[in-house]
Amino acid sequence: MSNIKLNKIFKTVCIASDHAGFNLKEIIKNHLISKKVSIFDLGPFDNQSVDYPDYAKKLAHRVKLKKSDAGILVCGSGTGMAISANKIKKIRAATCYNLPSTRLCRQHNNANVITLGSRLTKKKLSLKLVEVFLQTKFEGGRHLRRVKKI
Repeated sequence: MSNIKLNKIFKTVCIASDHAGFNLKEIIKNHLISKKVSIFDLGPFDNQSVDYPDYAKKLAHRVKLKKSDAGILVCGSGTGMAISANKIKKIRAATCYNLPSTRLCRQHNNANVITLGSRLTKKKLSLKLVEVFLQTKFEGGRHLRRVKKI
């Protein structure tokens, strides 16, 4: 995998999951730490059953308050986390499942949270999607006008 350079896009990243996403969250977190990414883990800290909306909201509020520049959420499908996070003003969470969906959510929608499904996306692809998400710039222009309407 490539070296991640966040200096120009995201300086700090937070991560959270539910119990279904716990193992993948840990893999992603350790991968980013090995790449010298500043990452803040919001839990959970084991794979005991938890409610995904609690962790999605905790992460979304951290991004909204600019304590982190971007967030990564992992649950079984990615959908529950995205729905929950998107309830918070200024959050644009996108469930990503391939490279084009990941690039476009950043380029066109200025997504600030990526959600992944641990039951639907393999580990190697998940790591690549996170890297692409963190390295892709928002294109602005006509897309900015649209994002402002959200």
